[in-house]
Amino acid sequence: MIRTIISIEPEEKNWLNNQAYEQNTTMTEIVRRAIHFYHQQIEPTGEGNILDLLNHTHGIWRNGDGLQYQQKLRGEWSDD
Repeated sequence: MIRTIISIEPEEKNWLNNQAYEQNTTMTEIVRRAIHFYHQQIEPTGEGNILDLLNHTHGIWRNGDGLQYQQKLRGEWSDD
């Protein structure tokens, strides 16, 4: 792991101290989690994330044949 130094406002440092105490962890761990969360929010379409999404939503449609349903809906769009 690489060490780095950051500067934060005193209020943020106090908040981190309190959070670390309440969660029984270190401020460093809270910062790591925050960076990880932020990274996931900035790059939500990364390969790992899309695979996780596909695995999580696999089989969620339970109303019959999905292709038939799509074709029915798209058929309603035609001007015929």
